[in-house]
Amino acid sequence: MDNVVKSLSVERARSPSADKFIITQPTQSEAEEAVRTLIRWAGDDPSREGLLDTPQRVAKAYREFYKGYREDAHDMLERVFEEVDGYKDMVLVRDIPFYSHCEHHMVPFVGKVHIGYYPSGGVVGLSKLARVVEVYARRLQTQEAMTAQIAQAIERTLKPGGVAVLVEAEHMCMSMRGVQKQGSSTMTTQYTGRFRDPAEQVRFFTMVKSPGL
Repeated sequence: MDNVVKSLSVERARSPSADKFIITQPTQSEAEEAVRTLIRWAGDDPSREGLLDTPQRVAKAYREFYKGYREDAHDMLERVFEEVDGYKDMVLVRDIPFYSHCEHHMVPFVGKVHIGYYPSGGVVGLSKLARVVEVYARRLQTQEAMTAQIAQAIERTLKPGGVAVLVEAEHMCMSMRGVQKQGSSTMTTQYTGRFRDPAEQVRFFTMVKSPGL
């Protein structure tokens, strides 16, 4: 498990340095009671018919929203296919959809991730890159941190010639609250190895934005 994981239980720690923070996970009933408290704080009655089962549903939804805390990106990338007939050019997977939750307001941000890398010892299954995105998106996040985490996981596990990650997203904390500017998007990038060359960055960006065949 990478060192940015914030584990939700002592039992999930895999090594002394595996987790940045280790806390005890609340019980299901404690989580549901916390939801009831928020409902009361918002001004409604958690005991009315329409809200009676809401705490249980919210706890279940949170388990799905934040399942990335229970997953390891490196496990997704362990299997590499070495029989690629000497392929040494860029591998690009673009338009990987994701949704995550802003760690500042716990509201969604939604968008796409584009990943390029230069294989050095083989290629990874294309679906595995999408799974890596899921691991980091399904946590409380900032877009900047998520971009770096995706690139670092691929870099450390595959040891490629270079990695490029571009994330585009709309943040509901900007669309639904605060300035309430719908439709604005945020772009973040992370480059390693060969992609530190500006010419490679231009090639990557051009391929990402080129029309589909």
